[in-house]
Order: sequence, then C-alpha cells, then structure tokens
Amino acid sequence: MVRHCAGLPLAIIVLGGVLARKNSLNEWQTVSENVKSYLKRGKGQGIEDVLELSYDNLPPYLRSCFLYLSNFTEDYEISAKRLIQLWVAEGIVFSNQNERNGGKIVEDVAEYYLIELAERCMIQVGERDALSKIQTCRMHDLMRDLCLSKAKEENFLCIVDHSSGNQFGKDFSSCTIRGVRRVAAHVFPQVQCIKSPHLRSFLFSFEFSAEQTKALTNPKMLMMANYIFEHDKEMWNLILWIYILRLKYILWRSWTYMFNSFKLLRVLNFEGCFCDAGFNLSSDIGNLIHLRFLCLEGLCFYNLKLPASLGNLRCLQTLDLRVDSYVGLNGISGRPIYVPNVIWRMKQLRHLYLPKHCDRKTKLKLCTLKNLLTLANFNTRNCYVGDLHNMMNLRDLQIFGSFHIEDFEDLGKNPAILGNNNILRSLTLTIENVEIPDPRHVTHLIFGCANIYELRLVLKIGKLPEYHHFSSNIASIYLRICNLVEDPMPTLGRLPKFRILKIREDAFTGKEMACSAQSFVKLDFLSIYRLHNLEEWKVDEGAMPALRHLEIYKCKNLKMLSDGLRFIATLRKLEIRRMPKAFKDKLEEGGDDFYKVQHIPSIVFENCG
Repeated sequence: MVRHCAGLPLAIIVLGGVLARKNSLNEWQTVSENVKSYLKRGKGQGIEDVLELSYDNLPPYLRSCFLYLSNFTEDYEISAKRLIQLWVAEGIVFSNQNERNGGKIVEDVAEYYLIELAERCMIQVGERDALSKIQTCRMHDLMRDLCLSKAKEENFLCIVDHSSGNQFGKDFSSCTIRGVRRVAAHVFPQVQCIKSPHLRSFLFSFEFSAEQTKALTNPKMLMMANYIFEHDKEMWNLILWIYILRLKYILWRSWTYMFNSFKLLRVLNFEGCFCDAGFNLSSDIGNLIHLRFLCLEGLCFYNLKLPASLGNLRCLQTLDLRVDSYVGLNGISGRPIYVPNVIWRMKQLRHLYLPKHCDRKTKLKLCTLKNLLTLANFNTRNCYVGDLHNMMNLRDLQIFGSFHIEDFEDLGKNPAILGNNNILRSLTLTIENVEIPDPRHVTHLIFGCANIYELRLVLKIGKLPEYHHFSSNIASIYLRICNLVEDPMPTLGRLPKFRILKIREDAFTGKEMACSAQSFVKLDFLSIYRLHNLEEWKVDEGAMPALRHLEIYKCKNLKMLSDGLRFIATLRKLEIRRMPKAFKDKLEEGGDDFYKVQHIPSIVFENCG
C-alpha cells in the first residue's frame, strides 16, 4: 500500500493511522482495495486520495470534530482545552452517562476524541503536559485543505477571509451570507451582510493589522494622513481621534446588529482579536440567552463596567472575561474592570475566567457554580474564599492577586479551603506587586490539594513547604519570583512522580544548588532560567537518571556545568541561551568541559557572548 503514497511522508503517516485502527487481515485488505478504488476514481493526485480515504474512514462521531478544525487559520496553534470547550458548547460532543454516578464527564469524552484524531494522524500534536496529555495541536497544510474542502462540501461553516470573496467594502457587501449555521471571521467582517437568523456559532480570529484597517478608511485619506503625520503632529492626533471614533462607530454598529439579529447563537468567540480603538460591551448581549460559550479574551474596553445583562446568559458553560481596558491614544492601561455580581446566576458554568484586575467594588458570589471545572483569576479581594467549598468538581484553580484567609472569620481556624475536593488537578498561585501572603496560607492550600499533578507558584514565598505537604502525584512544578533562600532541590527531588521542573526568574536567590544521588528519579525536563545569584550547581552520580531535556538560560554567574551530567545517559537535548561566552567556550568541542556533554546528541547555543 505504501507505493500508492508516492513516497510522501504525510500520506504514509495518514494511511498508517487508518490501518492502526484495523484489527484483522481482512480489514487491512479492505483498506488496500479502498485505496485502489480511490486512485482509480480520482485524478491521479495520489496524496489527496489517501487523505480523503482517511476522512471517509472516520466514525460519525469524529467527522464533526474534524470539520470543526476548519474554523482556525493556517498554522494556528490550537489550544486543546479551548477546542474541547467549543466542541461541547456546539453539542458536537456529549456524554450520555451520569457524571454523578462515576461516568465520564463530557470534557473527558472530548479529550478521547482529540486523542483519536491524533492517533489517526488527522492532527499534529504540539505541546503535551506532564501527564503527556495534548495541550496544543495544529493541522498540516494538506490536511487543512481537505478539512476546508469537506466543510464547504457539507455546508459546515462559512469562512470570511481575504480569499473567500466575502471581504471588506463592495466585494463583501455584494456577497450577502444566508442560511449558514457557523461563521469564522479571519478578517474584520461587515457583520450586517450576514443574514442568517439561525446562526449558531460566530468565531472571530483576526487582528487590526495595517492591511486590514486600510479597508475601513479611504485610501486617499490614508495617503493624506501619512503626509500629515510627517509634517504636523497636532493635526495627526486630530485625524487619529477621528479615525478611532469612526472605528468605534463601526464596531458599535456590528455589536448592536449581532446581539439583536443572532439570538440563537450558542458560541461567540473573540479570542485573538485585538483593537486599540476600544470596545463597549452593549447591554444587548443579554439577548443571547442561548449562549453556551462566550470569550472576550484580549478585547480592549474603554467602558470599565461590564453590563449586568450578562446575568441573562443562564445557559453559559464557558465564560472568558479576560479583557483589557483602554485609555485613549496611549493604548491599553490595565485599569481594573467592574464585573457585576450576576455570575452566580449561570449555574451551568463549567469554565470561568475572570479579569486579572477587577475593580475594588467588584464582589462576586460564586457559591452556586457547583459544576465548575476551571476557575481562573480568583482572589479574595473580589470573591469569597468560602465559595470554593461548593466547587466539588473543580479541576483547575488559578489564583491571581490577593489571597488572605483571615479576612473570612466564618471559616474558623485552619479551614479546608477546598472542602473535600479530591478532583483538583492543577493549582496556580500568582501574587505579584501586592502584599506578600502568609506562607502558612500557601502551605495550607497546597496541603489541601491531595491529588494535583501540576503546581505553579509565582509569589514571594521565601521558603517551600516541607516535602510531606506536597501531593505525591505532582508531576510538574513551575516556580518564579519565589525568592527562596534555601536550595529547593532536596525537597523537590523526593517527589516520586516528578517529571517537569521550571525554576524561573529569581525563584531561588542562593549561590549553590545541589541534586543528590537517587533524587528526581523520573524528571524528564529541567529549565533553569535567570537565577542571577546562582554560581554553582552540583549533580551527584545517580541523580536525574531519566532526564532528557535540560535548558539553562541567562544564569550569568553560573561558572560551569556539573561534572555529574556526564553520567546522565538519557540526556538528548541541551539548550544554552544568553550565557557568557566563557561558559559556552568550555562546553564546545575542544573546551575544558566538553567531556561532560559530548554524549548529548543535540546541543544548542543561542545568543551567548
């Protein structure tokens, strides 16, 4: 069968993915006959025929999942978590089992579908987490062409881009879109040209680049503006304000039309859209009562108050409010956003992303969100820590900002912050540029997370909790600005399932770090980044016996690599970035320390010197 692939790696891999799902010789023979049949009826294009065979061999439950990938632009790195949320919101993936009785939740089913697409080589896996779960994926150009072709053939969605004919100006206006259920906008669209009252999904994915903004302004006016910019700055600022006002008007019209015309929308995604002109979220968004998914991430708001009508969106499963604020010609300011206390009404929420910076007047009750799986940017200034007790299904908790337990007397002494939640898998604690939290609270929180496998600490904690406070399941730890005085390696090296360690900017302030024999028995990846005081790193023989990838970045005072690295036979890649030239020279062939790394197949030096 390989000869039918014309020696093309993609065709061979995809055909292998088809065969991998077949369990008998008869099934293999059937695939072989199908390949021949496709080639006979095709136009001799070879790889396209093999790819089409792979699509036709997809079971029905995977076809819509595959076609949904046509929403994304070429070479786009797709977040697996976000893709799964979209699948679930669209009703493409569902679970008939009762979650409360131990059945798989719908996100787990969707994750299995994603793995199956990867095993069939329909997608390419990008990054994986510490448990080898898919974090990002993308599509090969030829596979994406097939996906687009099939999506168009089955009227799965309409794509608005520069090559579709549905563009700006007259071309777009003359191409009224009717009768579609999904629209993916890869350029800024004339939303008023979409006449589909039954539209269910609207995904925006574009930036207001120079090329795209020209479509919103008369070219002759642009030439005049360029001339004025060079000769009269005051006049230029006036023109810029006029342009921004015009753009705001266009955006306001688009939003008003959208919120009043597409009342059956289930998905509205603005992720990846950036515009310095600033948005104003209309209260009309409350009309979209069927919304399951709403993402406003990255949008720039000049009105710092979100509308209370968000509370009408009772069917929401995913709500992403990670928005920015706008202050005029100087762009984004990061000023806090006021969020009305209406989220508690959204009892179907499974994934909630709050703004990083909420107004001090924001006080959110979240006690009703018992189905929540993801909670991002939680803090005790704008939320009630006691509400975490009710989130018995929470898997991913990201705390950003203030975290003080003593503010809540009703929890008593040494409260179990997460109640009896043994499902939490990932904990992130980020506290920057605010008062240092009580280390006991941090220790108590970590100790209460009995089954987490991922821990991220970005805060000035001074000292790590004792070994016995960490979950024995931890596989990944990220440390940054922790200002640890004591060497963290003796504590972390004892964790039995530890695979990924990233020690970043000022996580450790000491001069010496040591990895003893028999420590880090399963460590696969180690990154040491901007430890400015680090001078010596000792690695005993027998330490890190499974290490495959080591990265050292901008540790200016580190004198040399440890002699113990030569005993790590598994080490396959060493990356040295932004280190002194003398450090690099020692490790290159002929250098004093080359014997320590000569067994490593891939050694990368970047910006050293």
